[in-house]
Amino acid sequence: MKIIILDRDGVINHDSTEFIKNADEWEPIAGSIEAIANLTQAGYKVVVCTNQSGIGRKLYSMEDLNLIHEKMHKIVEQEGGEIVAIFFCPHKADDNCSCRKPKPSMILDIVDRFNIDNVSNLMFVGDSLRDLEAISAAGGIPVLVKTGNGKKTLADNNLPEGTLVFKNLLAFSEYLLAPKESV
Repeated sequence: MKIIILDRDGVINHDSTEFIKNADEWEPIAGSIEAIANLTQAGYKVVVCTNQSGIGRKLYSMEDLNLIHEKMHKIVEQEGGEIVAIFFCPHKADDNCSCRKPKPSMILDIVDRFNIDNVSNLMFVGDSLRDLEAISAAGGIPVLVKTGNGKKTLADNNLPEGTLVFKNLLAFSEYLLAPKESV
């Protein structure tokens, strides 16, 4: 089974320092929906893995989060793609939970849920160091996109070893789906 894990805010949709609190504030980044559709049509299962501390901070409710995800699913499906699952951590950073990235717990849950035997080939596309650290800790491949916080993350020059870097999610999908030359 081919699986790609994506962070949400800053990778699929525009991020905000004020948080994405409702479906009206959720706006896709140019090319991201097309990228998900391309990955889906190429046989990849797309899974979202996202910290959503706005829940713990009481900035928005579970109902709001569900409406945001409904909108995301609908837009992705209209483009011919599918997000098969969304894993999220609702806790604040100081809650010291086991699921919040950079801890690898959500990724390990995805590995377990989808019976992934070879984590070393599992890619997680994120825009923040905590995304890259989470997949790295799980033994997978960190992928940084320069959207969202990505340019700042890259400039901090502290990427885990083996991190792949792309302009955006569409550029990553084009790289992944490009025919590979046989030797």
